[in-house]
Amino acid sequence: MRKMLVTSVVLVLVACGAKVDKGTRPLYEVLTQQEQGGAQVRFFEILTEEKEINMLLGDENLKDKIKPADINTANFVILNLGEQTSGGHTVAVEKVEELPDKIVITVKESHPGPGEMATSVMSYPYAIVRVNSKKPIEIKD
Repeated sequence: MRKMLVTSVVLVLVACGAKVDKGTRPLYEVLTQQEQGGAQVRFFEILTEEKEINMLLGDENLKDKIKPADINTANFVILNLGEQTSGGHTVAVEKVEELPDKIVITVKESHPGPGEMATSVMSYPYAIVRVNSKKPIEIKD
């Protein structure tokens, strides 16, 4: 009995001192990328303030992808391509670089080429990106 008690205590002490690697978050994550649902005008917006980020918490597509704690650890970027006369248009992140003083996001727009098949319905492409840093963000397109 005594040996079992000593073994249990040792196991508890070892477990309490163990380091758990929770993994590191990637620099950025595309939370959603849609062909419908964006705004009518083309714009890129960086959300850094609590009240701006709280707006995203209420979005049906994002509610399970954003945590309230992200307000303190991340910034968000809305990439909106604006109204397009057909389908087949996308806006995406091409590259994200972390520099000592800022994060630089390069945006890539894709459009159907001449003669390519595309739906003949208006589209409003957009993407929302979480940047797991509070450094200032610069967007290049």
